[in-house]
Amino acid sequence: MADSQINPTAAALLGLLHEGPMTGGQLMAAAERRLAPYWSMTRSQVYRELPALADLGYVRLGKPGPRSSQPYAITAAGKRAFSRWLTEAPGRDAVRNPIALRVAFGEQHSGNQLNNLYSGASDYHSEALSHAREQVKEAKKAGDGYGAAALEFAVAYHKAALNWLKAVPAG
Repeated sequence: MADSQINPTAAALLGLLHEGPMTGGQLMAAAERRLAPYWSMTRSQVYRELPALADLGYVRLGKPGPRSSQPYAITAAGKRAFSRWLTEAPGRDAVRNPIALRVAFGEQHSGNQLNNLYSGASDYHSEALSHAREQVKEAKKAGDGYGAAALEFAVAYHKAALNWLKAVPAG
């Protein structure tokens, strides 16, 4: 099948637009609500991708709303591009963990620095784990089995991070 010519962030936006027209701000909120536990997206990425998707004919602009907000709607071509993207090989994960990077240079840290690093990371992952578990429950309650399955990835990730943090060398 032909290459969709879209990157994963653009594809995520097209996927969200299947729910209906949305402004950039609404897309950010939807991405935060649905995807954030396992897929990060910045406001600048959203606002960079939307005009590119419009240039490709994958989205169309609606009538400006309050404060010049511009809703975007997915087009038939955008739906086809999204369908092609779904069939493409997903590629490899890009692992970029700022805590692991700092741990790799642990000998250059003071013991107090490492302990603070571990404590902060543990707090973050504990809170994120709790939030992801709640989102899984909500998705299941709403009958969204696929959303729940994707969120289970975030649950497993945060559990693994917490287990790893228990095993790293002490400061």
